[in-house]
Amino acid sequence: MEPIAPRPHPGPSLPFPAEPRPAGVAPTPVRVGMLVLFLAMAAVGTYLVKWHPYFLKGFQVAAGHGLGSSYLSGHSARSPGGWRAALDYARRYGLAIWPALVVGLVIAAGVQEVVPRDWLLRFLGRGRLRSTATGGLVAVPSMMCTCCSAPPTVSLARSQAPVGATLAYWLGNPVLNPATIVFMAFVLGWRWALLRVVVGAVLVFGGAHLAQRLFAGADLPEAVQQAAVPAPREDLRSLPLRYLRTLARLCLGLVPEYGVIVLGLGAVRAWLFPAVNPVVGHTAWLVLVLAVTGTLFVIPTAGEVPIVQTFMGFGLGAAGAGALMITLPAVSLPSLVMVGRAVPARVLAFVAGMVVLVGLATAGLAMALGL
Repeated sequence: MEPIAPRPHPGPSLPFPAEPRPAGVAPTPVRVGMLVLFLAMAAVGTYLVKWHPYFLKGFQVAAGHGLGSSYLSGHSARSPGGWRAALDYARRYGLAIWPALVVGLVIAAGVQEVVPRDWLLRFLGRGRLRSTATGGLVAVPSMMCTCCSAPPTVSLARSQAPVGATLAYWLGNPVLNPATIVFMAFVLGWRWALLRVVVGAVLVFGGAHLAQRLFAGADLPEAVQQAAVPAPREDLRSLPLRYLRTLARLCLGLVPEYGVIVLGLGAVRAWLFPAVNPVVGHTAWLVLVLAVTGTLFVIPTAGEVPIVQTFMGFGLGAAGAGALMITLPAVSLPSLVMVGRAVPARVLAFVAGMVVLVGLATAGLAMALGL
């Protein structure tokens, strides 16, 4: 008998790896120096746009017990609609988030080009609980909103980071933001802040770990598969140019669609969020509506605090407030669309559904605790 010829291997499908086995990159002085420079740049940028401003704002919030007017409705119970309202919202939202978005894009380009993939995967782990915990803990000092953390999340996925670590980083940025939790304690009370910490930890670590178990083999989009194939030989001299090219691609690929969706959400927010009064504010149907619309709508960092405070002043019950408290910051339609460039649609559908369910659970806990 003639020997059977071995079948050619079709090549890796590059799924979210349950057990990534990255190829090694030698820790040369040039490579280490570039990595240290990138990390320093990321830390300085985060300090300038997040840590220092929030530290100063903390004193103002502690003294005034407020964060300004609601991003949805100002000082009224009803949110405005139409294109004038859309332009007003886009302007206010853009002024609030653009510095953090710039930092997020800079970090995202560095994750793809400066940080060697095998170093990144060794740091994050191999798709187990430790990997998810690492992704969530790294997100805590970053303190970005869901849209500003979307570009680094895209880069993590393109670098084949485990799905649990990728999602924990994305969700952990807005949900476990320590500045937001401190603001919430000053404005809404320490019990609301404690509830946010508990349900936020369940959402970030528990939800992301569950996604890791369910979707560790989820196929990545074709464009991401091509981007994840390493070059046969690395030329460190071309790294600055590659970094700038990646940064330009991220800006051109993510920012325009981001702006269009924010504009559209600002135009229809009057229909997404019904007017609140003491009768409507305690109905069960409103809690479900707020859990869904809160998941889709986009707000700046800590924007949920003045929104909940304003609506509760007009009669929103604890259940509706609890639903908004967790769903508004966690994800949004623009961030889902941006992350969808690198993460499979079924993973994103799972994340959105999980946020809605956790929002409903938070609503029930808020009622049971008498908040």
